[in-house]
Amino acid sequence: MGWQNSAINGILLLDKPSGFTSFDVCAVVRGMLHTKKVGHSGTLDPMATGVLPILVGSATRALDLIPSHDKTYVAGFRLGITTDTLDITGNILSECDVNVNIEELEEVLRHFTGTIMQTPPMYSAVSVGGKKLYDLARQGLEVEREARPVTIHSLTLEEYDVVNACGLLTASCSKGTYIRTLIDDIGKALGCGAALTSLRRTEASGITIDRCMTLAEAQEYKDNGILESKLLSLDKIFEEYPAVYISENQAVRFINGATLALERLQPPVINGVRQSERLNAEKYPQDSLYRVYSRADNKFLGLGVKKTDELRVKKRF
Repeated sequence: MGWQNSAINGILLLDKPSGFTSFDVCAVVRGMLHTKKVGHSGTLDPMATGVLPILVGSATRALDLIPSHDKTYVAGFRLGITTDTLDITGNILSECDVNVNIEELEEVLRHFTGTIMQTPPMYSAVSVGGKKLYDLARQGLEVEREARPVTIHSLTLEEYDVVNACGLLTASCSKGTYIRTLIDDIGKALGCGAALTSLRRTEASGITIDRCMTLAEAQEYKDNGILESKLLSLDKIFEEYPAVYISENQAVRFINGATLALERLQPPVINGVRQSERLNAEKYPQDSLYRVYSRADNKFLGLGVKKTDELRVKKRF
């Protein structure tokens, strides 16, 4: 069969199933689309489900440029237990009786909103001394990790079973937040310990779960010959950046890596509205990014960055 579909480009919005690593999902998509260039944005633990954007073809070149959006998770937890992985899949380290009512729990949750310091868990992809923490953890080692600031925008208790000391909460947080660590820290604050029992990401990279398909649905689309048509065009993930439409001659220059004079470019389009001032106006910040399109065919060419009096190529697609 071969890898004949090397020209396929775009983003597949998947609802990752539990039991799969993000790498596993990429492998499945490679097989479905018969293409080698597949990557993912925003790793999810094997037990987690939810939003996982899969970048295909030239879209993989955008991995380091995708805007850093906040993420939203629905997390299940159980009080009175701690594990070495901070979630229910790990080895139990301690268990105790729990006597925490809903008022006490909600009071503690209030202390975990805003900017907080969080230490990455040992079972994580963070590198210390050139080694991944999860590799060290699998060897039974634990090393010092530096706490880092993360922001918890909101933390809402959705359910709480006081008898079984388990519940469900929704967390809206900044990139780099570990929900397992958040649950563990909440357990420490309550004095009884806690472990993550389930995790579902409902929003990431500006994409909500209702826009995502399951692997089973993706397979059905493949069987019907329409999976490629379900790929989101790459520029959609950069929609927060203003758009600049350039002439055919300017497009040739941009594609070849040349800079474009700001004074010769049409005013940008922001939120679908053509602005009155050209890009050399002071209202547009230096180093800001822009989606660049060819006016002739509305083709997305790449990202440009404003530098003094010119628009330079940031990345061509």
